[in-house]
This record gives sequence, C-alpha cells and structure tokens, in this order.
Amino acid sequence: MEINRRDFLKMAGAGLGGFMLPIPSPIDASATNNAEESSSMLYDTTLCVGCRACQTACKNRAGLPYETDAQHMYEMPTELTADTWTLIKLYDGNEDWSFIKKQCMHCIEPACASVCPVQALEKTPEGPVIYHAYKCIGCRYCMTACPFDIPKYEWDQVKPFIQKCDFCADRLAEGLEPACGAACPTGALISGRRGNMLEIARKRIQDKPDSYTKHIYGEHEVGGTSMLYLTHVAYDKLGFPELGEDPIPEITWPYMKAVPFVFFGMGAIMAGIYAITHRNKKSEEV
Repeated sequence: MEINRRDFLKMAGAGLGGFMLPIPSPIDASATNNAEESSSMLYDTTLCVGCRACQTACKNRAGLPYETDAQHMYEMPTELTADTWTLIKLYDGNEDWSFIKKQCMHCIEPACASVCPVQALEKTPEGPVIYHAYKCIGCRYCMTACPFDIPKYEWDQVKPFIQKCDFCADRLAEGLEPACGAACPTGALISGRRGNMLEIARKRIQDKPDSYTKHIYGEHEVGGTSMLYLTHVAYDKLGFPELGEDPIPEITWPYMKAVPFVFFGMGAIMAGIYAITHRNKKSEEV
C-alpha cells in the first residue's frame, strides 16, 4: 500500500515538535551578570617562592594521590594531570625566571560548559566551574574546547572521569577561601570578590610599574576569568595563550544547540517511517 504523505508528515512533525523547544544556554546568566561580585583569586609571581604549599593543600583537600617515589618527590612537575589540579611550575629564561601557578581559570563564560552536551560542567553564580561526574558521558568535548588545556581525563582508570580544579566550591559555600590560597605563606595567592582583586592588581601595577608587565591576565581574555594574574615576565614565556576578549561560548553555542535537533530529529523521522510502514503492512495482512 502507498505511504500516506499526510500521515507521515503529521507523525514526523509531532516527533520533532517535542525537541524543537528552545534549549537554554548551559551558562547561567546570573554567573555572568554578577561577575565582579563573584569569587576570584589573584596570583602574583613577584611574591611566589615556589614552596608548593598551595599544591599540597589542594591535594589534601581534594583527596588526590601524592608522588610516593622518593626519587621524584622533589622534582618540579611540568604539566597538570588528573591527579594534580593545581601546579607550580618554574620558568627559567636566559635573563629572567619566575614561578607560575597553573590551574583551571574558571572562565566567566566557560567554553567547557558550553560544549558539554549533558551539562556535566556548570558555571555557578558564585564563580567556580564545577563538574558533575554522574552526568558525564566521557565525550571529552570539554578538553578540546578549553583554550587553557585544563580538563584532564583519567585514562588509566576503569571508570574514567574528567578531573580539574573546582575552586574549592564547598569551602566557598562555607565562607572560607580556597585551600590553595589559605596555605600560601607569602601572599602570592589571595582571594576575594573579582572586582576587588582587579582593584588590588591595578594598584600594584600603579605603585610599582617597573615590577610588573602592564597587563592583568584574565581581566578580559575570553570574556574574563575568575583566576587573575600579575607577573614580572611576559605571559607568553610563562605558557599563557594569547587570546581575544570575546567569550568562546558566543562562537560554540549556536552550533552546539543544533546537536539535539539533528540527533533526535532524525530519530523522530525514522520512527515516523517505521510506524507508517508497519501500520500499512498490518493493513495488508488484514
């Protein structure tokens, strides 16, 4: 029997209709509108002595494993890993040197959250970008999208998850500062409102113009970040990427929001075809 075109369009249209509803952006508007009031940290390379107290405090608070091989305990690691969420690195140039702290930048409009198809990553109004392991499907889009190369995957685990700094969201909720900042003995790492951190950074540059590069990294990069940096060495030498001011989600979200339409829409069309063809087959049998 010939397929009824009107019935097919009705059924396919009904299937698509359920998925053509507006899909909300994964970035909470309150997290971007109140960025200057959100939690932030300022790291100053001129005050860091490389003691790695912040790195140890991070592992203590997050329950991350320590290096147990005595031969490597005091070697300076070079990259973030699934077991190391915050890292103190040493830059040693021909004429200058510096320690530098690497961790999640907690972007105001994070690319990782914008590309996650199941919203396993969330930017909270308080500032942290947190990870919901129970939602994660292991697609690792976040690793590809992050301009700072932060999220790490547990490749050696039977049940792997994404690992990254969560800005001590639980401590912030209790009115405490992040564990790394609380452990810093020299004041190289301080925390507070983002607006206040920017004011402090600008004043330090103004008071000691010869001691700093004339740029606060994270103030405008990719729309701004919750982690802010002051350095006496050029940022590119310390491994920071040169980025524009436009938030990455403004580029990625128009494409990501089309994924459910393609995935589920095709499923609805195929379901419509199956229902019609099998209904007509049943009619022929009768």
